[in-house]
Amino acid sequence: MFYRPLIDDHGLPHDPFKSCVIPRPIGWISTLSKDGIPNLAPYSQFTNATFNPPYVLFSANQTIDEQRKDTVVNIEATGVFVWNMATYALRDAVNASSEQYPPGTDEFAAAGLEKKKATLSDTPMVKASPVQFECRYYTTLRLPGNAPMGSVDIVIGRVEAIHIADEVIDKNGMLDVPRIQPIARCGYYQYTTVKDVFEMKPPATIEQGLEGRVGKAKL
Repeated sequence: MFYRPLIDDHGLPHDPFKSCVIPRPIGWISTLSKDGIPNLAPYSQFTNATFNPPYVLFSANQTIDEQRKDTVVNIEATGVFVWNMATYALRDAVNASSEQYPPGTDEFAAAGLEKKKATLSDTPMVKASPVQFECRYYTTLRLPGNAPMGSVDIVIGRVEAIHIADEVIDKNGMLDVPRIQPIARCGYYQYTTVKDVFEMKPPATIEQGLEGRVGKAKL
C-alpha cells in the first residue's frame, strides 16, 4: 500500500503510522508543580538523544481541549524532571497514570504508587521502578499540528543522576533487562515487553568506534 498522511485515505480501520515506529520506550515522567503538587504521566514518544553527556527527550501532544500538558508546564517552571522506567510489573500503574486528570491531581496517589524523593531536587520518583533518571531541563521544541491534539512539545533534558536498583544488575555488571521486563509501546492499544536479548557486535575496527554502543566505562 501507499498513502500520504493527511492527504490520502489509507483505507484501514486505524492509521498505521504509530504502529510502524515500534517498539517505543515509555517516558514515565514525574514532576512537581511550582505549587508543590506531584505529577506523573507516561509518554510513548521517548528516547535518549546522546550519551556524552547523556540527554533524553520526550514528546507531549497537547490535550483534547488544546492545552499544554501539566508535565511540560511543570518542567518549564521548575527546571527539573525524573524519568522512571516502566516495567511489566508496573503496567497497571502506568496505565492508570495516563488518565487525563484535572490539574492539581496527584497521579501517584491515583495509581496507588509509593513515592521516593529525588536526590538532586524535591521531584518525586516512583519507588517501585528499578531505574530513574534525574534530569535538568534544557529546552522545548514546539511543533505545530492540527487541532485539537496535533501540536506537540518536545522536551529535552540532561541526565544529571541515575538510580539503579542493585537487584537488576547481573553478575557481569550489566543491566539484567530480561529480569526487569521493561514495557514498550506498539500501536493501537498494544504494548510489548522485553524478555529476550541477543548480541551483535558492530564491525568497528577501533576501540573508540564501540564507545557509543556499550557506554563509556570510566570517566
